[in-house]
Amino acid sequence: MPPRTRNPGSEWLALSAPDPAEIHRVWAQDQLAHLPSGRLWLAVETDLLRSVDAMQRIGPDRLGPVLVYPSADLAWWLVPCGAEESLDDLGRLTVQPEGWMLRCPLADRCIDGRGWMERPDGSGYLTDPAALGAAFGPGGPMRLPVSAFV
Repeated sequence: MPPRTRNPGSEWLALSAPDPAEIHRVWAQDQLAHLPSGRLWLAVETDLLRSVDAMQRIGPDRLGPVLVYPSADLAWWLVPCGAEESLDDLGRLTVQPEGWMLRCPLADRCIDGRGWMERPDGSGYLTDPAALGAAFGPGGPMRLPVSAFV
């Protein structure tokens, strides 16, 4: 089997770890890598069904990476560091702390039932916490006001 070419999304994800080369070695063995939050992003955990609805409400041009694990009904949104302040009071979302390990595949693969519903593209673009909070706000997902896009 020829070696896989690296893609920009996976390269960016690997930079989350202290040793990116080790992350690539794990992925080369078709395993999930353990990436620590807090260096480039924080992970916000929630259920998959609400995430699908929220993704539609936020819109595709405003989404950062979203990792999903359908058999456990889980999704993890990657948001900027410091986002916990604006998302702490939303019971449907759990902002994982700095140093929490996200078990994830390469950006273009599905491994052990986990895959990227919205793939990292290598740009470092993350979901805006305000948009995510509005989509999961009190009363469930809702349409964002026009002011959220300005």
